[in-house]
Amino acid sequence: MDKNVIVVNHPLLNHKIALLRDVNTAMKQFREIVCEVSTLLAYEALKDVPVEAREVTTPLESVTQYVVKENSVAIVPVLRAGLGMVNGVLALLPTAEVGHIGIYRDPETLEAKEYYCKLPEKIADKKVIVLDPMLATGASACAAISMLKSKGCKDIKLMSILAAPQGIDKVRNSHRDVQVFLACVDRGLNGNGYIVPGFGDAGNRLFGTK
Repeated sequence: MDKNVIVVNHPLLNHKIALLRDVNTAMKQFREIVCEVSTLLAYEALKDVPVEAREVTTPLESVTQYVVKENSVAIVPVLRAGLGMVNGVLALLPTAEVGHIGIYRDPETLEAKEYYCKLPEKIADKKVIVLDPMLATGASACAAISMLKSKGCKDIKLMSILAAPQGIDKVRNSHRDVQVFLACVDRGLNGNGYIVPGFGDAGNRLFGTK
């Protein structure tokens, strides 16, 4: 595996992935687990977040403490399923700004099509984390990353819960400078471009719509 592809292997993550896979897991629980998994992944993805020194006064004395630099991080969910990961990241870093990129996959060609883009000001100066729970063909993630690069972004990471080898390969071939954080790598894709064994359509299960 490429050194820039980080699979976060942890018993708690594995347990939560099993619940996400289960067809009997209801929408409310599915949504909550996606949020929890996103928090655990964000802990790893944010290890190199920009910091600055600050003097803090304790009940006993003053001390120099490092804190996250203000306005240094933006998270960008790929609509719609990426929205399910936002609160999980914000639970760790509530000051992160949130942009949105709307991309859908053409059912015939499986190619990514853009329909919406709204990003924070000065996003080119920030560490940007793209949120896309399923890295299947990789087309949507690559399109989102390309859009961010066209805006001047240079420090980009991708966070996904599940990935197929095909999606990983596409991101690595197109954007070798982007670190990818995953909870699990599955067997591959079926004829419709869905990850198998996977957990179905993440957007449908998060929001109860098709």
